[in-house]
Amino acid sequence: MIIVNLDVMLARRHMSLTQLSEAVGLTMANLSVLKTGKAKAVRFTTLDAICRALHCQPGDILEFREDEDHE
Repeated sequence: MIIVNLDVMLARRHMSLTQLSEAVGLTMANLSVLKTGKAKAVRFTTLDAICRALHCQPGDILEFREDEDHE
C-alpha cells in the first residue's frame, strides 16, 4: 500500500495546508484528499509542484508498505 506522508512534510517545513495550497495552486479540498490518503492517483505535475514548495523528494511524501493481508 502507498502511504502519503504529506502531513509529516508540512510539519517539518512548518507550513500549513493553506500555505501549500497557495504555493502549488491546488484547492484545499484536493490537497486534503491527497493528505488523508484517499486519492486514487497523483499527477506528476502535482507531485513536482508539491516537492518544489516543500523542498523535498517524492519519496519524502510517498512511502510503500506491504499490506498486512499480503504478509
